Amino acid sequence: MEKHVGVIGVLWIVLGGLGFLGGFLLCGLLFGVSFIPDLSTEAPFILRTAAIGAGLLMWTFSIPKIIAGIGLLKRREWARILTLILSFLSILNFPLGTALAVYSFVILIKDETIGIFNK
Repeated sequence: MEKHVGVIGVLWIVLGGLGFLGGFLLCGLLFGVSFIPDLSTEAPFILRTAAIGAGLLMWTFSIPKIIAGIGLLKRREWARILTLILSFLSILNFPLGTALAVYSFVILIKDETIGIFNK
Protein backbone atom coordinates (compact mmCIF):
# COMPACT_ATOMS: atom_id res chain seq x y z
CA MET A 1 0.00 0.00 0.00
CA GLU A 2 2.93 2.35 0.62
CA LYS A 3 3.75 2.29 -3.08
CA HIS A 4 0.14 2.98 -4.08
CA VAL A 5 -0.05 5.99 -1.75
CA GLY A 6 3.15 7.36 -3.28
CA VAL A 7 1.80 6.87 -6.79
CA ILE A 8 -1.47 8.60 -5.87
CA GLY A 9 0.49 11.51 -4.37
CA VAL A 10 2.56 11.96 -7.52
CA LEU A 11 -0.52 11.70 -9.75
CA TRP A 12 -2.36 14.39 -7.77
CA ILE A 13 0.67 16.66 -8.07
CA VAL A 14 0.77 16.04 -11.84
CA LEU A 15 -2.98 16.66 -12.22
CA GLY A 16 -2.70 19.87 -10.20
CA GLY A 17 0.30 20.94 -12.25
CA LEU A 18 -1.58 20.31 -15.49
CA GLY A 19 -4.48 22.42 -14.23
CA PHE A 20 -2.09 25.18 -13.20
CA LEU A 21 -0.42 25.09 -16.63
CA GLY A 22 -3.85 25.07 -18.31
CA GLY A 23 -4.75 28.18 -16.34
CA PHE A 24 -1.66 29.95 -17.65
CA LEU A 25 -2.38 28.87 -21.22
CA LEU A 26 -6.04 29.92 -21.09
CA CYS A 27 -5.14 33.24 -19.50
CA GLY A 28 -2.43 33.86 -22.11
CA LEU A 29 -4.72 32.89 -24.99
CA LEU A 30 -7.57 35.15 -23.93
CA PHE A 31 -5.19 37.97 -23.08
CA GLY A 32 -3.50 37.59 -26.48
CA VAL A 33 -6.81 37.64 -28.35
CA SER A 34 -7.69 40.90 -26.60
CA PHE A 35 -4.94 42.65 -28.56
CA ILE A 36 -6.46 41.96 -31.99
CA PRO A 37 -6.69 45.43 -33.58
CA ASP A 38 -10.16 45.21 -35.17
CA LEU A 39 -12.13 44.45 -31.99
CA SER A 40 -14.83 46.75 -30.68
CA THR A 41 -14.01 49.04 -27.77
CA GLU A 42 -15.56 46.78 -25.08
CA ALA A 43 -14.12 43.46 -26.27
CA PRO A 44 -10.54 43.88 -24.97
CA PHE A 45 -11.79 44.74 -21.47
CA ILE A 46 -14.16 41.74 -21.44
CA LEU A 47 -11.50 39.35 -22.75
CA ARG A 48 -8.87 40.53 -20.27
CA THR A 49 -11.32 40.27 -17.39
CA ALA A 50 -12.33 36.77 -18.51
CA ALA A 51 -8.65 35.81 -18.86
CA ILE A 52 -7.83 36.86 -15.32
CA GLY A 53 -11.00 35.28 -13.92
CA ALA A 54 -10.55 31.97 -15.72
CA GLY A 55 -6.88 31.80 -14.82
CA LEU A 56 -7.54 32.50 -11.15
CA LEU A 57 -10.34 29.93 -11.08
CA MET A 58 -8.17 27.21 -12.58
CA TRP A 59 -5.26 28.05 -10.25
CA THR A 60 -7.60 28.01 -7.26
CA PHE A 61 -8.72 24.48 -8.11
CA SER A 62 -5.19 23.28 -8.88
CA ILE A 63 -3.38 24.42 -5.74
CA PRO A 64 -5.28 22.07 -3.33
CA LYS A 65 -4.46 19.11 -5.60
CA ILE A 66 -0.76 19.90 -5.43
CA ILE A 67 -0.94 20.38 -1.66
CA ALA A 68 -2.80 17.07 -1.24
CA GLY A 69 -0.22 15.24 -3.34
CA ILE A 70 2.68 16.63 -1.32
CA GLY A 71 0.87 15.73 1.91
CA LEU A 72 0.30 12.17 0.69
CA LEU A 73 3.99 11.79 -0.10
CA LYS A 74 4.72 12.87 3.49
CA ARG A 75 2.01 10.47 4.81
CA ARG A 76 -0.09 13.12 6.55
CA GLU A 77 -3.60 12.18 7.71
CA TRP A 78 -5.05 15.55 6.67
CA ALA A 79 -3.78 14.90 3.13
CA ARG A 80 -5.65 11.59 2.98
CA ILE A 81 -8.88 13.33 3.95
CA LEU A 82 -8.23 16.23 1.56
CA THR A 83 -7.54 13.76 -1.25
CA LEU A 84 -10.81 11.95 -0.58
CA ILE A 85 -12.68 15.27 -0.77
CA LEU A 86 -10.86 16.25 -3.97
CA SER A 87 -11.57 12.80 -5.39
CA PHE A 88 -15.27 13.30 -4.82
CA LEU A 89 -15.12 16.67 -6.56
CA SER A 90 -13.02 15.31 -9.44
CA ILE A 91 -15.31 12.46 -10.42
CA LEU A 92 -16.94 14.56 -13.15
CA ASN A 93 -13.53 15.64 -14.50
CA PHE A 94 -13.54 12.96 -17.21
CA PRO A 95 -11.28 11.04 -18.05
CA LEU A 96 -8.19 11.82 -15.93
CA GLY A 97 -9.98 13.15 -12.87
CA THR A 98 -12.43 10.25 -12.85
CA ALA A 99 -9.71 7.61 -13.12
CA LEU A 100 -7.59 9.21 -10.41
CA ALA A 101 -10.63 9.70 -8.15
CA VAL A 102 -11.62 6.03 -8.39
CA TYR A 103 -8.02 4.89 -7.81
CA SER A 104 -7.75 7.23 -4.81
CA PHE A 105 -11.03 5.99 -3.32
CA VAL A 106 -10.08 2.34 -3.72
CA ILE A 107 -6.68 2.74 -2.07
CA LEU A 108 -7.25 5.44 0.56
CA ILE A 109 -10.37 3.91 2.14
CA LYS A 110 -8.76 0.54 2.93
CA ASP A 111 -7.96 -0.20 6.58
CA GLU A 112 -4.38 -1.09 5.69
CA THR A 113 -3.86 2.35 4.16
CA ILE A 114 -5.49 4.13 7.10
CA GLY A 115 -2.96 2.36 9.33
CA ILE A 116 -0.10 3.83 7.29
CA PHE A 117 -1.31 7.35 8.05
CA ASN A 118 -1.91 6.69 11.76
CA LYS A 119 1.72 5.80 12.55
